[in-house]
Amino acid sequence: MSIQPCRMVFHPDPILRAKAQPVEHFDDDLRTLTEEMIRLRKAHSGVGLAAPQVGHSVRMFICNTEEEGEEESIFINPEILEASGPLEWEEEGCLSLPEIRGSVRRPIFVRIKAFDLEGEPFELESDGLHARIWLHEFDHLEGTLILDRMRTLDRLSNRRALKELESMYAGGGH
Repeated sequence: MSIQPCRMVFHPDPILRAKAQPVEHFDDDLRTLTEEMIRLRKAHSGVGLAAPQVGHSVRMFICNTEEEGEEESIFINPEILEASGPLEWEEEGCLSLPEIRGSVRRPIFVRIKAFDLEGEPFELESDGLHARIWLHEFDHLEGTLILDRMRTLDRLSNRRALKELESMYAGGGH
């Protein structure tokens, strides 16, 4: 995987609907991709970003809520070990779907297993914002978007913005 400066990928680019492939090599290319993803996440003021959103169909995402002292979390080949507890509706947005927001229902507790940049495994759990971010970003690795999970009324209210994205994509604008 040769990494050049990455760019954000927007709906309806097909890479966003493909199931991402496992990362096989923990090397300098992976580090470069990570640096590019961190740069883009910050530039677009996001809290999370998955590799398919920057044009690389590999199973990796990053997140950082920008709370004081929080470092960038990097999840390579993640697995959701548990997603449980009450389901809560909360508004979500997505960097690949600018101007689109909607209520998404997700379990409040998540336990996740992944690898870091050195290829070392780790497990984390959360029952807060991080759990929601992990599930959102994991969805990207499965080819699922918030459009697939939001309430019907929210999908309807975002129709115009979706049509604009689709026409920009068709016209080569993204």
